[in-house]
Amino acid sequence: MDDYQPLACDLYDYLEIACLHRYRLDIELTDGTHMLGQALNTETTASKEEFLLVRTAEGEQRLRMDRLLAITPQDPGASFGRVLLSGARC
Repeated sequence: MDDYQPLACDLYDYLEIACLHRYRLDIELTDGTHMLGQALNTETTASKEEFLLVRTAEGEQRLRMDRLLAITPQDPGASFGRVLLSGARC
C-alpha cells in the first residue's frame, strides 16, 4: 500500500458526523469511481491508517480515507452538503 496521508482534522469531523447520524452517502473516490453507502464508523489501524466503514449493497466495506475524494449526504435535512476531502491533509 502507498504511504498513508492523514485527512485534515476539520474534514475528519464530517466523517464522524456522517457516522453518528448513519447518513447515506454518495462517495466519490480518487480513482473516479462512485459508490453509495451508509456511514457506520471510522477506524484507525496500528499503523495509523484511517478508514471509513460503510454498508453498501455488496456488504460492509473499509475505505481508506486518503482514497476519498468527496462525500455527499443523501439524507433530507443532513447537517452538511458535499464535502471535498482530497488534497486536504493534516
